[in-house]
Amino acid sequence: MKPPATVAIALHTPLRRGARSLRIALVGAPGGGKSTLFRAVQATSVQSAALAGSRHAYEECAVQAGLDEARLIHLPSLRSLLNLDEADRATLKYLLWGDSPAPVARHDPEGAPAPFAPPDVILQVVDATALERHLELTLELLTLSRPLVIALNKMDEAREKGLYLSSKALARRLGVAVVPTSAARGYGIPQLFRAALDTVRAGVPPAPATSEHLRASLEPLAEAMRDAQIVRAFGVPSQFLVTQLAQGDRYFMDELRQHFPRHAAEVARLCAAASAKLPRLLREELHAERHHRAASLAETAARPERAGEARDLRYWLDELFLSPRWNLVGSAAVFALVLFIVFGVSAWLDSVTAARLAAWASAWQPQSTGGIAGRAVADGLIGLLGIVVPYMIPLVMLLVALEQSGVMARIAFAVDRGFHRIGLHGDVALPFLLGLGCNVPAISAAARGGRGRERAAAALLITFVPCSARSALVLALAGKYLGGLAVAAIFAAAMIVIALLGRLLKTREAMTGPGLVLEIPPYARPKARALLRETWSRTQDIVTIVLPLLVGGSVVLALLNHFGADAFINAALTPVTAWWLGLPVVLGVPILFGVLRKELSLLMLYQAFGSFEIMQFLDPIQLVTLLLFLTFYVPCVSTFAVMLKLFGRRTALDSVLLSLGVALAAGGAARLALLGAQALTG
Repeated sequence: MKPPATVAIALHTPLRRGARSLRIALVGAPGGGKSTLFRAVQATSVQSAALAGSRHAYEECAVQAGLDEARLIHLPSLRSLLNLDEADRATLKYLLWGDSPAPVARHDPEGAPAPFAPPDVILQVVDATALERHLELTLELLTLSRPLVIALNKMDEAREKGLYLSSKALARRLGVAVVPTSAARGYGIPQLFRAALDTVRAGVPPAPATSEHLRASLEPLAEAMRDAQIVRAFGVPSQFLVTQLAQGDRYFMDELRQHFPRHAAEVARLCAAASAKLPRLLREELHAERHHRAASLAETAARPERAGEARDLRYWLDELFLSPRWNLVGSAAVFALVLFIVFGVSAWLDSVTAARLAAWASAWQPQSTGGIAGRAVADGLIGLLGIVVPYMIPLVMLLVALEQSGVMARIAFAVDRGFHRIGLHGDVALPFLLGLGCNVPAISAAARGGRGRERAAAALLITFVPCSARSALVLALAGKYLGGLAVAAIFAAAMIVIALLGRLLKTREAMTGPGLVLEIPPYARPKARALLRETWSRTQDIVTIVLPLLVGGSVVLALLNHFGADAFINAALTPVTAWWLGLPVVLGVPILFGVLRKELSLLMLYQAFGSFEIMQFLDPIQLVTLLLFLTFYVPCVSTFAVMLKLFGRRTALDSVLLSLGVALAAGGAARLALLGAQALTG
């Protein structure tokens, strides 16, 4: 017997998790795409507050980057570190001292700018289309002697303008990691966070460079600032303090005058002496040199335009799925494809498989108890076939194909922000779409992604997505008797309920999971063998879970009908059917046992009334009440079985109770509202 294969996985240590989570400060000049990058990875819950002494607010959230965790702090924009006003100075104070101000700043009335330690790494977002202007801030950030990573953002826009930049050349000149990104499209973000982690693990702060003639001019000032008392009082890197004082920064000069008046006079004298030996004042020379270096760096990074670069299919697919202008259109196109499969392909498959078998089995009308049980087993197997072949296999195969092609990751990125509103991430978008066909594979897909409470919350919400059986019920009854507006209103009500429940679960369960760094993989053509293997892997367990309950439920229902338990069940459910929902008492059995075979709910309604003309027994208000109740009622026993298997007893029971509560509330509220409107209109 061959030993099992082992796979070695490289693990970067030490892992940054829990109390050791990485603190990343997101900084940049206005227009660089800093906010877009933050929105691309933000958690479902974001903390926001004003920096102390500032009108500007920061945002902070947890982010999961592989096995590591980080706290991402989105700071207000900065154009420079020099001569900042009081509002912007709070950002600089955080970068320097975090929640422990240096002795010279402890007398400031506003106190610490933020309630957490200074960053482990600074992540500067740079606009690739305005590189020179943003690099001036980069050169200033280098003097902070903190690990620095550059996100060379908007690379897609730069290419549109014929500007091609070499991130490697820029990284060599700066001595820090430079990662090309397109935050609006999700490109480069995983690599950016990996670079931040690697930079912190390396533990080597960047070394800012200064030209030889300025280094010599600043040396006397640097020597004066090496005084132990000054170093301890300011608690900032020596080169940063020297540069700020040489440029006459108001805040640092004021602090020096207050705490070290003798040294302040010495600084003024040394700056004047250095200026006398330079073509212009020292502060002007430092500014000119920084501007020149930024221009030189931008020129080094720029590469000649590659004229006539072909725009292949991948480019146009990215325009459709990732461009901020078109990404929702692309996602809607996939949504339309799912609807086509549900109401077109799946309906056709059902008509040539399960429907024909059901018609064949209908000719068998046994009278004995054993025969009735056998017929129920056959009905259960046919029902399983009606779930698996028309709906489960095509929809799971579609999901796997979208994953393997790279389309699903792009849709997840496009809709991520929208799903944040209900406490979820965009990676649950496709399971929600699958729910339109069948909730069973949709819940299974949701269980494969996400984490902890997010997985359970997604599964709970998916049970409220109208599956094909419930949609058929709504279309058959509301479409026939109430019109298209009623159908649209019922589906809109389902969307509203999902949104409200998502917000409620987000608040009540405190779903503050970390943001996801979504990988945007390259496009790939799905391989037939891998597609079939993965489809079978995702459906085989579901079949084994659903089969016993579906067959067993069919047998129980058939035997109850055989022994005449209908009247007892209808009487027991009278408080729900007649008193609360205002429905005929005979609907107790279809409501109770519709959960066993949801696709037979319509047939059970016909059997209960003994007629195919339901409107002879229900008025429009009763029909709306019934349809709303059935839309939100427990989807089916198969859904419960999958929830029980994948999420455990508690979540499965929560799903049943939540569905029942929402169905009763929606049906009862709709009935009372419609009766009230009817009374008002006479």
